[in-house]
Amino acid sequence: MTMLTIRKNPPARPLEPTGAPWTRCNEAPAPQLTTTVPREYVHRSSLAEVFLTGCDLIGADTFSLTGQWPRAHTFFTSADGTSHDPVQAGETIRQVGLYLCHAVYGVPLGHNVLLWSLDFASDPDRLRIGRGPSELEIVATCTDFGWQGNRFGGFLQVDIHRAGRLAATGTARFTCVAPATYRRLRGDRGRAGLARPLERRTPIPAATAGRLLPFDVVLAPTEDAGRWLLSPDLDHPILFEHANDHHPGMVLVEAARQAACGLRSAAGFAPSAVSTEFHHYAELDTPCWIEATPRTPTVIDVTGHQEGQTVFRSTVTGTLR
Repeated sequence: MTMLTIRKNPPARPLEPTGAPWTRCNEAPAPQLTTTVPREYVHRSSLAEVFLTGCDLIGADTFSLTGQWPRAHTFFTSADGTSHDPVQAGETIRQVGLYLCHAVYGVPLGHNVLLWSLDFASDPDRLRIGRGPSELEIVATCTDFGWQGNRFGGFLQVDIHRAGRLAATGTARFTCVAPATYRRLRGDRGRAGLARPLERRTPIPAATAGRLLPFDVVLAPTEDAGRWLLSPDLDHPILFEHANDHHPGMVLVEAARQAACGLRSAAGFAPSAVSTEFHHYAELDTPCWIEATPRTPTVIDVTGHQEGQTVFRSTVTGTLR
């Protein structure tokens, strides 16, 4: 497949004044100006939720990207406000994959993404928020990116550097399908969920879930220890940033992180890595049960079950404060 070279932050093109011939001034070239990549390429509605700013091809199926994490994000910030949330690394990896699919490999906008796995691990010391926004240098390697029939897919490896040091690393495996194919896969199931989603229940305490605000909690309590009901606010501006006919993958990742925190709330568990496999869509109109079991004091296995099926499996790793 022919590769495209995407230049990072191209300078703005000067406009010729109306009614007069335009001549180039003997001045220094215009500086390269930083902008985000188009929001459509990363499936975001809000520009504030786009974390990538540029991309260059540096080798066969290998890319150098730039990005920025805002200093005070409304969701991807630790409960004490001092650090970036490790799940923000997962969202950044997701955006890298989507951007490369659309901007480089020619996947049409409007195609739906089937996320099969998402893994990320972070260095807590490199997530501390400084005086300015966190500038990111990202290296992405694409393996087996290509079309099989009318489906596009591949495996993505991403390293995220901050101030010259590795802050997070991760992988993702996915498939992109045309809207018509997605409609056939979903049938009437998605429309039914949108028409009759479950009403949100009172969430567990935010501190138990490792969050600052009750609005950000996606779990509701049950009578069983280590078991919760998935119950996010469907109007959440980050988790449901655009319309979905199911619970997005990042909601399930967030549920896994919160379940691990809930299981270890007395010990002050601080997640730093999440590894997730997605098996089925998590529907909006049927209870999805989240269960957490400890493998070790700092490694928690989390599963989501709905209608007798395993929706996802996660392993959450962290530290005890």
